[in-house]
Amino acid sequence: MTTTTMNTLPIQRHTLFEDVQGVVTGALFVALALVMFRHAGMLTGGTAGMAFVLHYATQVSFGAAFFVLNLPFYWLAWKRMGARFTIKTFCAVALLSVLSEVLPHWVVLQSVEPLFAAIGGGLLMGTGLLILFRHKASLGGINVLVLWLQEKRGWRAGKIQMALDVTILLTAIPWVGWWQLVLSVIGAVALNFSLAVNHRPGRYAAV
Repeated sequence: MTTTTMNTLPIQRHTLFEDVQGVVTGALFVALALVMFRHAGMLTGGTAGMAFVLHYATQVSFGAAFFVLNLPFYWLAWKRMGARFTIKTFCAVALLSVLSEVLPHWVVLQSVEPLFAAIGGGLLMGTGLLILFRHKASLGGINVLVLWLQEKRGWRAGKIQMALDVTILLTAIPWVGWWQLVLSVIGAVALNFSLAVNHRPGRYAAV
């Protein structure tokens, strides 16, 4: 099938079932990556990174911090991205908040090479985000801002996310060691490399 033929095909929306499995699978992938990051004493970027910093600074649970930090961004999501996107994003955030607390009890890692956790976990998290993005959902917060900038300005989501992620990681210096910070930066690069390569404006048509 040629590119011209593909471009003339009618766009088909994802069904409800497809969206549900996409949100569940994407959130699960990200949650598994977070388990690896936690085991290696790492952080991540985005709103999850902000929740990690708040968790380390105040000892509030990661899941609760992640859920609350996302609340102010739903207004932007509803106004700029629509009700469909906002509802799916809310579901993804709520699911990840729960999974981030229960998965460490379901998946107990005895040992994981920190460098592998950074690269493998980063790629896994990027894949989870990619699934969510392709089902017109996100993990809220900064993801909403990044997706809005890509939709409205045509800016590459991976590049914007990378710059914001590195900034967030640097704010965690008082609570993490330098090696964990380096690993976290490697993980952020792996995550955003996955997004930059696979998530480009106009590449994926299904909504």
